[in-house]
Amino acid sequence: MTLSPAPLERLNRARADLRMGLPVVVTDGAAGALVAAAETLGEARLSALRTLGKPVLALTARRAETLKARAYDGDLARVALPPDAGVTWIEALADPADDLTHPMKGPLVTLRDGDATLHRAAIRLVKSAQLLPAAVVVAVGSPLDLAQAHGLSTLSVDDTATPETRLDPVIAARLPMRLAGAGRLHVFRPQDGGTEHYAVEVGRPMRDAPVLARLHSACFTGDVLGSLKCDCGPQLHGALTAMHDAGSGVLLYLNQEGRGIGLANKMRAYSLQDQGFDTVEANHRLGFEDDERDFRLGAELLRRLGFAQVRLLTNNPRKVAMLERGGITVTERVPLKVGLTDENAAYLATKAEKSGHLL
Repeated sequence: MTLSPAPLERLNRARADLRMGLPVVVTDGAAGALVAAAETLGEARLSALRTLGKPVLALTARRAETLKARAYDGDLARVALPPDAGVTWIEALADPADDLTHPMKGPLVTLRDGDATLHRAAIRLVKSAQLLPAAVVVAVGSPLDLAQAHGLSTLSVDDTATPETRLDPVIAARLPMRLAGAGRLHVFRPQDGGTEHYAVEVGRPMRDAPVLARLHSACFTGDVLGSLKCDCGPQLHGALTAMHDAGSGVLLYLNQEGRGIGLANKMRAYSLQDQGFDTVEANHRLGFEDDERDFRLGAELLRRLGFAQVRLLTNNPRKVAMLERGGITVTERVPLKVGLTDENAAYLATKAEKSGHLL
């Protein structure tokens, strides 16, 4: 019988634990560490971690650059926690909300000796849980015994890597739409138990010819609330209208809010934009890269629907490249230039200048 969780199932369980403030155990051979998300760690659990070893705060190099902390490991910095540092001190390093009002965070002591493999895995974990990319890490002996004694989730360093996840169809049903006319909505569920993704099939697109397609990342503020800070809502509506006019098409609605960082972190980025930073600068100050999305999902959805060739509605060359790497032939890039307003003009200029969008 196969009752034990598979690696993907362990990964998703660990994400849920971290979001609740529960530490998890990560192993690398015989070595291991307790990992807790900086954003959700409470004082009681921080005190418990201190009894097991010396806590280290793992930060991405992006966040370390803002804090003027040396990232000796290249892609991350390991900051030693002072003996009297509590969760407020940790949160101040992890969250840039008060950087301008309280710029002095240090002096910070970052580690340069030793292996950073477990710390790197910790950052991957909290990122995949859509938390701030900062984790408290405590190296421990006998990590598996510790996990068993306290009922903690355990996964290996290899388990923390996010592989290409198979998407299984759940249901499809007819859906008449105001902008697109007749169509069907397909719901797909990833095998790791993560967020579902959707495919909107407009009309009856042929499978043996290039289909007009769009990869659209979820944007609650733009798609639902009509935000003027971005062009997402107009792009969604423009794509559906274009598919209706063409007679058919397929729109892939990927639940990768905020370029893959989640709605909460996206709102943190918006708050930083109110302080004068542009979109890319705000993401970097939070510790994220410009774009954390995984467009392999789009290629997987198209394959599951039986499409091999697309005419892609996008201004983002990266989407073209990612689809082609996923085995989908992009016969044409179809521009989608809609939604320019006074409120989002600077945002669109940043997308063109720093993210390579063809506007």
